[in-house]
Amino acid sequence: MKFENTLQFAKDCDAKDPIRKYRAQFYFPKVNNKEVIYFTGNSLGLQPKNAVDAVEEVMKDWRDLAVEGHFYAEKPWWDYHQRFAKPLAKVVGAKESEVTVMNTLTVNLHLLLVTFYKPTAKRFKIICEEKAFPSDQYMLQSQARFHGFDSKEAIVEVKKRPGEHHWRTEDIEATIAEHADSLALVLIGGVNYYNGQVFDMERITAAGKKAGAMVGWDLAHAAGNVALQLHDWQVDFAAWCSYKYMNSGPGNVSGAFVHQKHLGQKDIRRFEGWWGHDKERRFLMESEFIPMPNVEAWHLSNPSILSMAPYLASLQIFEEVGMHALLAKRDQLTAYLEFVLKSIDAEVPQSSFEIITPVDRACQLSVFLHGQGRDLFDYLMKAGVIVDWREPNVIRLAPVPLYCSFEDMYRFGQILKTGIQTLS
Repeated sequence: MKFENTLQFAKDCDAKDPIRKYRAQFYFPKVNNKEVIYFTGNSLGLQPKNAVDAVEEVMKDWRDLAVEGHFYAEKPWWDYHQRFAKPLAKVVGAKESEVTVMNTLTVNLHLLLVTFYKPTAKRFKIICEEKAFPSDQYMLQSQARFHGFDSKEAIVEVKKRPGEHHWRTEDIEATIAEHADSLALVLIGGVNYYNGQVFDMERITAAGKKAGAMVGWDLAHAAGNVALQLHDWQVDFAAWCSYKYMNSGPGNVSGAFVHQKHLGQKDIRRFEGWWGHDKERRFLMESEFIPMPNVEAWHLSNPSILSMAPYLASLQIFEEVGMHALLAKRDQLTAYLEFVLKSIDAEVPQSSFEIITPVDRACQLSVFLHGQGRDLFDYLMKAGVIVDWREPNVIRLAPVPLYCSFEDMYRFGQILKTGIQTLS
């Protein structure tokens, strides 16, 4: 498609958008009495309007049934989490038995590493990306220390090449091969939070498995944003938060994946709790743990229903739209945003943008502002463009296809142009 940086072109694209109606199913904050242009779905997704009804349903059942809601609510609480398996399996490319929701992201990663990080005196190293999301860094460092290793020796960070803003897959593969004899685990963020790069998860997983290591993925910025085939790729485990591209609400419940080959093992190393016990025998209060035959064996306590309700509501939208349609719009919308940015850069002599997100991307563009600074970020926010700032001088833009429009991209470009001219 030949893009044009005009309002009419943007409106024409929106008129042809097969999933445009879903924008109306989300609440938008307002600045200056106008709906904002929202670019921070990579941090917190907008609230789906059906989330309120989902929470109200749980509150009504609690009010009317109290403890009996576990068994007699319209969606009984004791198996509420099982309703996630089918829609989530489609989102992450898994079997229904391999996916569940529980806890929060870093909690799930720690619990999964009980199973999948099994260091020995010879094999103890962990490979991750340079400057991974801080929570992943802290988690991996503490895991290494917990097992008695010096984290500086145990953790191997794959670095970018000098002068480059993204990682090369061949460098990751080479690092895995270099440390193959001492490697226990590969754990990388599927989409880098800072530059928006989508890693080649299939190739990297294959390289890790060839080296004899366990391979897991932090999918915080990938779930609901990129095409995933966790089962077919032979990924051992993964976890993701649900409040970014999946719109479940602030700090909400996490998703988890464990490959089928690790399921149904009673003697596998794992922290265990009541809700991972065979549900048909759970209320017999037996002293011996009998694991669920699926990923639910990793559950500990009974589910947080009020947290799960908005996530389930959001997944109803994903079920209706389908990942294929979502990703098709994502690619077109992000490409149009890139075109608008480059058009403004050419029109305004005072501007100098550098898009540091590589072509292996999803719906985030990270833009380095040469010659511009925090003042431009503040201007955009006051003008009703909700963007994200990362030091030293990067603005992250995430045009989420479920609720962002082509007109949003055009209007952002005009506000950006005015901001640069005003501040210069």
